Amino acid sequence: MADPGTDFEAVVAHELELLDPGVRGDPEAVRALLSEQFTEFGASGRAWDRDTITTAIGSEPSEPITAAALRPVRLGADAVLLTYTAHRGGARTLRSSVWVREDDGWRLLHHQGTPCPGRTGDPGELQG
Repeated sequence: MADPGTDFEAVVAHELELLDPGVRGDPEAVRALLSEQFTEFGASGRAWDRDTITTAIGSEPSEPITAAALRPVRLGADAVLLTYTAHRGGARTLRSSVWVREDDGWRLLHHQGTPCPGRTGDPGELQG
């Protein structure tokens, strides 16, 4: 089995790349991080696949997204669940991402965002 620390570092780094406005504005950079079987259940309630999210993400405002309380958990030799709280423009969402190791590296297989009531800084952060 691969070193969990190294795998966790890679997954966290890739997740943070996907939050970066420069990466989000580059459809090819986004596609490179997503599995061909990618799915997302967005905070809006909409379901996305790789093609639709790649198009949509590029048209979003370039407002920064920050992440807190990132917690990776190994699901198997080649799968990691990453949970965290995201903050964007005063709004907060709980996020979960399932990353899988494919032939060419770690790719995001599934992502879900759940809106949290209140604003950034209110109680309700992910507790560990």
